[in-house]
Amino acid sequence: MGMANRIGANRIGANRIGLKTRLKQGVMVLALTLAAPAAWAETLADALADAYRNSGLLEQNRALLQAADEDVAIATAALRPILSWAADFTRTAGASGSDSAFAGRYFLTERNIDSTDVTVSLVASLLLYDGGRTKLQVDVAKETVLATREQLVGIEQNVLLTAVQAYMDVRSSSETVALRQNNIRVIREELRAARDRFEVGEVTRTDVATAEARLAAANANFVQAQGDLAIAIEDFRAAVGRKPGRLSPPPTYRNPAKSPDAAKGVAQRHHPAIKAQQHGVAANDIGVMIASSGASPEVNLVGRLSMVEGMDQRDFTKRGTIGIEASGPISRGGELASRRRKAIVQANASRAQLRQTSVEVAQAVGSSYARLEVARSAVVATQEQIRAARVAFRGVREEATLGARTTLDVLNAEQELLDAQASLITARAQEYVAGYALLSAMGLLTAEDLKLNVPQYDPTAYYNLVKDAPYPVSKQGAQLDKVLKSLNKK
Repeated sequence: MGMANRIGANRIGANRIGLKTRLKQGVMVLALTLAAPAAWAETLADALADAYRNSGLLEQNRALLQAADEDVAIATAALRPILSWAADFTRTAGASGSDSAFAGRYFLTERNIDSTDVTVSLVASLLLYDGGRTKLQVDVAKETVLATREQLVGIEQNVLLTAVQAYMDVRSSSETVALRQNNIRVIREELRAARDRFEVGEVTRTDVATAEARLAAANANFVQAQGDLAIAIEDFRAAVGRKPGRLSPPPTYRNPAKSPDAAKGVAQRHHPAIKAQQHGVAANDIGVMIASSGASPEVNLVGRLSMVEGMDQRDFTKRGTIGIEASGPISRGGELASRRRKAIVQANASRAQLRQTSVEVAQAVGSSYARLEVARSAVVATQEQIRAARVAFRGVREEATLGARTTLDVLNAEQELLDAQASLITARAQEYVAGYALLSAMGLLTAEDLKLNVPQYDPTAYYNLVKDAPYPVSKQGAQLDKVLKSLNKK
């Protein structure tokens, strides 16, 4: 009996030593797993550059900007001479006659008036005066172009912020998968040790069942983590335009503003929503002037050249005229006054919207700044939690080898360390996303501000080609044809 006890004691001691060694190996694997992303190749800048290049949303809004550019050309063309033609082919069939009386008898005289006439006319007109309405409409179109450019900047910021979120989601999900996988290894070692100790009577069946339950939960969490990673990869593909590679840790984020007030000041000067609304206010103010000129007369210089030729006879008529035509409203039942009042209230509404936009931008900056500070504090606190949880885990593990702690105690300590490590992964991702959200709220999250290695879209290039409403046969018109062909190929 004494010999059996010594053999059992030796086996238990060996199990404890083996458990201690295996747990150390598991912690080492976990540390190496979390450190592995540092060697990954693809950077956040690479992902942002691809998101900028591949975004269909950006392409769509660039096309909308080009459409706004064309509105300037359309308004400008109304100030130029307008040349039009008309042709008419007319077939007339009929007869005419008259009654006459002679020597008490009546006579009917009838003649055929069938004819075929061709009329060709050419009309040229030039606007001389309309109270400045047409020129003001050009100015409205230009302000609309500037507002649309700022809206495009806002879309660009949203695209890049979405890419940052997708990048950090893939990284954090990948780290969580590795963390959960290593957790399974550690719990399997715990379960194996619990079964060995149960065989020699050191622990009860409850300890084994506890370890088995914890392993099942770890497997479920691992599957969930894999699912989250698959979803994050799909989000990355949608945001960046391709699957993610091996993602490296992003560079250290530096706050671009020292205080919330400083950040709000930058946003008031640079945020695209505010700048777009400012151009909207300018366009509505011009709209008031256009409505005020509604009663002004319109004066045009008009020249006409026409020719009428009979197809079944040799008669023809040629005529050329030139003159000045003037027209204007006398009364439209109060329509003109109503249009002016409407333009005024629309201008007032746009000013109110500008003030509201400024308030909303300031609120977004303040909230983003607070979220960044909270995320940073969470990172620091979680790091301290990990340090304490690691010390506690090691202590409980040592006590368990001496029989002073149960398997449940070890599992609970290991779970607390795991939860802290998972919280740190989430907190670091949230800190980085919050930092870029602050940049976006300040209006600084653009390819130019981030100095991305990508050909940047020039919003003025197309505008400069079309602003003067070039004729199709001109050099500019040929350049535009090439631009449109390249766009269609895309």
